Amino acid sequence: MLAGPFAANAHIAGASQLDPRFAPQTVRYPGYGPGTIVVDTGNRFLYLSLENDNARRYGVGVGRAGLSLKGAAIVGRKAEWPSWRPTRNMIRRNPTKYARYANGVPGGRNNPLGARALYLYRNGRDTLYRIHGTNEPSSIGRSVSNGCIRMLNDHVIDLYERVPVGTQVVVL
Repeated sequence: MLAGPFAANAHIAGASQLDPRFAPQTVRYPGYGPGTIVVDTGNRFLYLSLENDNARRYGVGVGRAGLSLKGAAIVGRKAEWPSWRPTRNMIRRNPTKYARYANGVPGGRNNPLGARALYLYRNGRDTLYRIHGTNEPSSIGRSVSNGCIRMLNDHVIDLYERVPVGTQVVVL
């Protein structure tokens, strides 16, 4: 169930617009230890490995060509209703769209990171990539982001509650 600003306007989450194959479901997914997050960017799915070679699968939006994180990371931090600031590279690539947000956007319904964010780290350092909610539900199943992994807000809330800081993440 949605919390915060989404509770009164649950239709904003976009679940009714979602292709049914991107709805959360339990599937067979061997090869990773329980608790590992695996992001299959090519097929636009995020898997949370469970016991007995099963996984909870969610549809995601991923980065445009050349902008996605690849390889291993860990969840180094988690945040509810996170604030957001575009990276310097985002501002450089598209100043018309991003420069006005250089000082950041507070958490809430109009924030691009949505209801929750999992911050991906490597070697103790923030990669600047996130698994996060989105206020653009039509982006699920597409390669449109600046590299982050987008989920519907109610789906990222579900994932957020299931994984602790330190969770292993593999981006294929």
